[in-house]
Amino acid sequence: MSDFLLRTIKRAAANKKRIVLPEGADVRTIKAALEVNRMGFADVVVLGSADAIGAHGLDVSELQIIDPADSSNTLHYASILFELRKDKGLTYEQASKLVLDELYYGVMMVHAGDADGMVAGAAHATSDVLRPCLQILKTAPGTTLVSAFFVMVVPDCDLGKEGAFIFADSGLVQHPDSEQLAQIALSSATSFKTLLEDEPIVAMLSHSTMGSAKSPSVSKVAEAVTIAKNLNPQLALDGEFQLDAAIIPEIGASKAPGSAVAGRANVLVFPDLDSGNIGYKLTQRLAKAEAYGPITQGIAKPVNDLSRGCSAEDIVGVIAITAVQAGTVA
Repeated sequence: MSDFLLRTIKRAAANKKRIVLPEGADVRTIKAALEVNRMGFADVVVLGSADAIGAHGLDVSELQIIDPADSSNTLHYASILFELRKDKGLTYEQASKLVLDELYYGVMMVHAGDADGMVAGAAHATSDVLRPCLQILKTAPGTTLVSAFFVMVVPDCDLGKEGAFIFADSGLVQHPDSEQLAQIALSSATSFKTLLEDEPIVAMLSHSTMGSAKSPSVSKVAEAVTIAKNLNPQLALDGEFQLDAAIIPEIGASKAPGSAVAGRANVLVFPDLDSGNIGYKLTQRLAKAEAYGPITQGIAKPVNDLSRGCSAEDIVGVIAITAVQAGTVA
């Protein structure tokens, strides 16, 4: 377990939050819930039927379990959902059916303040996890885009923040335009400060460094730099950079001598999802880095989407991150 995760768990334990896990039918979720209960850094609530949860053969007697089909809050949540979505054409009958879905029920718990955050995605596609979030929780104030990032912790590395970086967007926005790239950069800087407790230094990545190449993709990144700087002039953000110029001090000084970001970046913003996804997986597999995510940013309250290939240990880590995020929500 990395120092980053140990610190995150310690922070979560100091400000314990209630995190809902809608995928009780998945054994990884149950194992993660049992481990979090043992460690005691968050209060977890597992959603699902007793039969589905009990089918794993694990002792779940100490877990908080809610079955939306027989919960006393289900009709209450249906009424709230109907009021929220009736202008969009949702009927009360439709709302009553939706809240029986564990994902919708979990998001309604977060909306109603009965949970501080939600972690799902081990058994559902990203679109299924995010749909109720965007319908019910909406985006955070001042944010126009929901995006995703990974916290990457590289062993025996003195780059970034003691080997830790944020890679964004590595999980959600496929082809961001300049304005979306700028929003991803600003959100990622806030996420870095929240989770890594240090000042973000943001590099906007490309195959070009400060105009060394010309193409529409380079122009897109350069424009995003301008937009982001105008929106937050105090943020340490620059580009466009090739990766080595962004993180290696000597190369940064050579390729971009006038930049205060070059060679020092700890937040890496990729030009599209292809490069972001490839980049995090290369780092994870070849450098044996720990990869925590995808963590979502831009939703009004913390909801995080898991990879469907995640392990129970991965879920534990994302629960800790979600709890820390919940502790910073106004």
